[in-house]
Amino acid sequence: MRTASLALLALAGLWLAVARAGAQGSSPDPCYDEHGAARRCIPDFVNAAFGKEVRASSTCGARGPNRYCARSEESARTCHTCDASDPRRAHPASYLTDLNNPHNLTCWQSETGVQRAPNVSLTLSLGKKFEVTYVSVQFCSRRPDSMAISKSMDYGKTWVPFQFYSTQCRKVYGRPSRAPITKQNEQEAVCTDAHADARPLSGGLVAFSTLDGRPSAHDFDSSPVLQDWVTATDIRVTFSRLRAPGEPDEGEGEDEDAQHFYAVSDLQVGGRCKCNGHASRCVRERESGGLVCDCKHNTAGAECDRCKPFHYDRPWQRATAREAHECVACNCNLHARRCRFNMELYKLSGRKSGGVCLNCRHNTAGRHCHYCKEGYYRDMSKPISHRKACKACDCHPVGAAGKTCNQTTGQCPCKDGVTGITCNRCAKGYQQSRSPIAPCIKIPVAPPTTTASSPEEPADCDSYCKASKGKLKINMKKYCKKDYAVQVHILKSDKAGEWWKFTVNIISVYKQGESRIRRGDQLLWVRAKDVACKCPKIKTGKKYLLLGNDEESPGQGGVVADKGSLVIQWRDTWARRLRKFQQREKKGKCKKA
Repeated sequence: MRTASLALLALAGLWLAVARAGAQGSSPDPCYDEHGAARRCIPDFVNAAFGKEVRASSTCGARGPNRYCARSEESARTCHTCDASDPRRAHPASYLTDLNNPHNLTCWQSETGVQRAPNVSLTLSLGKKFEVTYVSVQFCSRRPDSMAISKSMDYGKTWVPFQFYSTQCRKVYGRPSRAPITKQNEQEAVCTDAHADARPLSGGLVAFSTLDGRPSAHDFDSSPVLQDWVTATDIRVTFSRLRAPGEPDEGEGEDEDAQHFYAVSDLQVGGRCKCNGHASRCVRERESGGLVCDCKHNTAGAECDRCKPFHYDRPWQRATAREAHECVACNCNLHARRCRFNMELYKLSGRKSGGVCLNCRHNTAGRHCHYCKEGYYRDMSKPISHRKACKACDCHPVGAAGKTCNQTTGQCPCKDGVTGITCNRCAKGYQQSRSPIAPCIKIPVAPPTTTASSPEEPADCDSYCKASKGKLKINMKKYCKKDYAVQVHILKSDKAGEWWKFTVNIISVYKQGESRIRRGDQLLWVRAKDVACKCPKIKTGKKYLLLGNDEESPGQGGVVADKGSLVIQWRDTWARRLRKFQQREKKGKCKKA
């Protein structure tokens, strides 16, 4: 077993060399080089069991004085008494992890009679996840015939086997002896009888190397399977059988049970605090007092196993000798405090950036808060990271067709005839109206006069219109003869073939025909020949009382006026009279008129 001990020392030295290599350089922080670039850093290689509490399922003298006998190499048989209440004769589990002095051995010892009740366990909590390189057990008594080393990765909630030792592997543990280790079973415990090759009566060593014989051990950085295999928070050693079947006892006599016990002088767990290459040391947490990694590279967690908040621009990865895999902050142009990672975006960027900013402030929007949100535009005199990089569009509530302006210029979308960066004034050739739908209308142009030869104008407008002389008046009889009576505001006019199309705003409706006229903007259709002869006489921008008859319009919707319609420039005093006509009509007086 001396060979195994030397192999462990060599392996421990190798891991120490790796750790020190990560810490070399002129930089005071081993996690960064002299230029400030991140690099892998590793905590020191330690005996993680030193000074830790061990829970033993059986301790000599714990339930009162217990007599035991042992035979030395010279075959001298001596008997003693152990008593936990007497420090001079006690063999507590604390002796397993104290400073081991080969010239003055202190040994934990189980109760005698273990051949009849063989299962005795030693359980050690490391207090944190460690990457374990070896587990060694130095005996004061003879080495047991069968023992198992187990590990827990969840602080003792569940256990998995690490290694089995027995001269009868299949009978005791149901496993073949010295089964080959391949890449397919690298994370499985094997059983061996190698510990039985040389069997001193006392002082033997059983040493288990977690990576020895594992095919991927040479490329540990690229093997998540082995990284998981060596990870442990707790170690348990269980002694199952002291002697092999048929093996003679060491002594004779009626106190045979007094010779059956386990005794261990030293329990070591060699390894390093698990920090995934992102910390050079582990420290005590202030609140809980437990061990945690002193994380660098913008990582966080007890094992530096995640990126710290706002550093999600690329996924977390374990550091390697080639690449530190430092977590990178999201690019939010100083407008967000939170972000998330999106794998699809990360892949689309060529695996360079996957951060998505959340809750962009200062009126910004976008994955990187890199443009202005709706209703705002960029102030190009300031950088995008400035708190006031986005200015409000301030589009005019009536003149603009929407609240969203051009992101670069701030130009609002203006309605027809409206201009200005905020759409706050009428364009050249337009004048203001009172309609919120068409706030600016074309300055009216007098309808063109027609010549005598024009087919749409009668030769004699007087006889065509039969206009009555004198002032136009309204009365109940005229009101009753017409299908509709409305107050209109003429907004604009356009020629449409044989018709003139007037955009009007119907202010009040006093009488409705079959067309069911409603208030608001509508079209008024008048034949071109009627307009040419000025019957009716209509000017853009004026308000009129319009009384006419239902007639099908040439376009989609609207009302029709002709030479028989009554079009009189509006007077405010007429509103009261028309309301009276409405009342009389409801009482049926139109039929008598």
